[in-house]
Amino acid sequence: MIYTVTFNPSLDYTLSLEKLELGRVNRAAGETLAAGGKGLNVSMVLQNLGYPSTALGFVSGFTGDEIERRLKARRCATRFIHLPAGLSRINVKVRAEEESEINGLGPPIGPEALEGLYTILDELKEGDILVLAGSIPAALPDDIYQNILKRLQGRGIRAAVDATGDLLCETLPYRPFLIKPNNHELGEIFGRPLAGAEEIASCAEQLHRRGAQNVLVSMAGDGAILVSEGGARFRAAAPQGRVKGSVGAGDSMVAGFLAGWLASGGDVRRAFALAVGAGSATAFSETLATGVEAERLASQVRIESF
Repeated sequence: MIYTVTFNPSLDYTLSLEKLELGRVNRAAGETLAAGGKGLNVSMVLQNLGYPSTALGFVSGFTGDEIERRLKARRCATRFIHLPAGLSRINVKVRAEEESEINGLGPPIGPEALEGLYTILDELKEGDILVLAGSIPAALPDDIYQNILKRLQGRGIRAAVDATGDLLCETLPYRPFLIKPNNHELGEIFGRPLAGAEEIASCAEQLHRRGAQNVLVSMAGDGAILVSEGGARFRAAAPQGRVKGSVGAGDSMVAGFLAGWLASGGDVRRAFALAVGAGSATAFSETLATGVEAERLASQVRIESF
């Protein structure tokens, strides 16, 4: 079974405008409302790819109820902890000449609620996959991902981590199965902008040597790079298409990699191709990748060693 953890789920309200004029009344040309949060996106794309998962996390209030309702409508299993106070956040995303976001705060998460999550994680079994994705609310300790992996260490559970900075690096000693920084996040870890595939791959290899089994680096229109568990380096160009938005594309890559890896019995090239296909399918759509479109684009992906 695959489990995803989203500490601060949201309702994502996306507005499309031809032009955003600050200080004036702007009227949307289109709008959507969807359950959001990196782990939830992974769960929804996994479901589209034919791999069920269980979404874990914290919800509160009428917004939390709506998040859960929307996931269940998409046939995604949930096991949320319902908090007694606050509201699950609403994130406003504006698509105009540029993408802008205003993210809500989310509800307070107390020690009892966190212990409830630990109790659920203690039920995971050998062969399960756990996805830890996104930032950490201020109410939780900064080392929460590290603590979770330490708690699960030695139990045969594969972890995929999609986080940034120290939050990601602190998980490396626990040998996560997959990490997925983008090229900018990778550069921030090493304190400099990265230019070119060789430099990006070199930094990814350093994270591999520090413990990550597979390092998947997304590079938007420049495709992606993978340093695999065996130390091989692969790169793939992005499929051709018109980008409509970047929200959820990285999460879709995580889902695609896991689905491809499971479907192929551990073939990292197949996993890499489906990761790039799923990420591109989301970027080319107003919603998250469908299974059909992810597979279609994955068939166009050409992978080369370098």
